[in-house]
Amino acid sequence: MNFVQDTLVSFRREIGPTLRSWYYILFGIIQPLLYLGLFVPLLTSVPMGGEGHPLQWFVPGMIVMLVLFTTVSCGWALTEELMSGSFERFLATPMSRPAMLIGRALKELAPLLAQALIVIGLAAPFGLVLHPVTMLFGLLLLLVFGVGVAALSYALAIASKHDGGLFYMVSHSVALPLMLLGGVLLPMDMAPGWLYTASRFNPLTYLVEAERALFLGELYSATVLNGVIVAFLVAGVGLLVGAMTIRRATL
Repeated sequence: MNFVQDTLVSFRREIGPTLRSWYYILFGIIQPLLYLGLFVPLLTSVPMGGEGHPLQWFVPGMIVMLVLFTTVSCGWALTEELMSGSFERFLATPMSRPAMLIGRALKELAPLLAQALIVIGLAAPFGLVLHPVTMLFGLLLLLVFGVGVAALSYALAIASKHDGGLFYMVSHSVALPLMLLGGVLLPMDMAPGWLYTASRFNPLTYLVEAERALFLGELYSATVLNGVIVAFLVAGVGLLVGAMTIRRATL
């Protein structure tokens, strides 16, 4: 029970400023809509390697991309708290370190979940076929994955020792290749052999494939199972590394 309470305390502390920043939420909704309006028309002549409208293929990949870049970058806000000393005071409390990380991560993921539901609702009249149960499972799977990535981002922020430039360089140097090799924007089946082979070593590839299968209504398949394994593995590693980094931190 203490773990749940600590998670809620951390979440409430972080979500307050976000809810007061209405322009942040508005921009977060507009951005994926721009992707849908400006990128999907380019996919009409591209073989998607699946069934249905191009939106059925593109929307889950776009949501994965939003989750990846948002959670990878969320440690940037922590660097400001490290410099001001507010996070150090927070660490003086007896709160569970994993709960602290999960609460902070959920603050980043809650707006993303709202954005994803809005995008799905708006895309439905234009060709996206709704499979509510499997789509909801896919979004929950992304929450698990996002918690792990956010925890790693917080660990990087602490390890960078107040150097925001170093944090930005490392985080985006990792996130961009993961996105490109994950087949988020274009099918990796169209890539040269060496690039396709490289994509099979990218864990994000399996999560993207699982999300697309779930958006097609699949649930009990090896593709979905691979995505579940990747999501929980990333979450476990992220929370372990993040908790260890916080305990050893000298701020």
